[in-house]
Amino acid sequence: VWVGIGLATFQQLVGINVVFYYGAVLWQAVGFSENDALLINVLSGALSIGAVVVALLLIDKVGRKPLLWFGSVGMAVTLGVVAIAFSTGELDANNKLQLSDSMGIVALLSANLYVIFFNASWGPAMWVMLGEMFPNQIRGSGLAIAGLSQWLTNFLITWSFPIMLGSIGLAAAYGIYAFFAAVSAVFIAKMVSETKGKELEDMQG
Repeated sequence: VWVGIGLATFQQLVGINVVFYYGAVLWQAVGFSENDALLINVLSGALSIGAVVVALLLIDKVGRKPLLWFGSVGMAVTLGVVAIAFSTGELDANNKLQLSDSMGIVALLSANLYVIFFNASWGPAMWVMLGEMFPNQIRGSGLAIAGLSQWLTNFLITWSFPIMLGSIGLAAAYGIYAFFAAVSAVFIAKMVSETKGKELEDMQG
């Protein structure tokens, strides 16, 4: 149950819903126009769908645990690059962060790679793991507790982002999400057991 809570919590601590809930606000905050920011958000959504299809094709071939670990590492790297790119910006007269053209491209590419890594791994694979990992006698309760943890963390991350945006800034906020992505890779390596090829009846507490 604790591993299930960890999976559900880390899925949100990497900040994925900040990208989708605040995507347009985020890109406007670093100097993109409103139209460009909305277009980037649409692009991120399309990339998400494509990445989920990739995950569906790979999850039974490579397994759940390798997919999650690979996603964690990819997210940690890309979020770190985004944080570095944002840290190079300067505030303009309207108190908006302005990036150089090159850093703007780096941030944009890295952010979309991050979306791809998430949706090709943690997006679908976490739910697959939760559906397979619990012993029969606690499957319903385990899923309910993990689902509650996921939504509570979703709320906290979504609620805290505007506060962090106005206080510590985008670079620090993305640095925090990168840290949690790195920790999630260690969590997967140390705490999570593979469920590929196992019967539900084989799961033991």
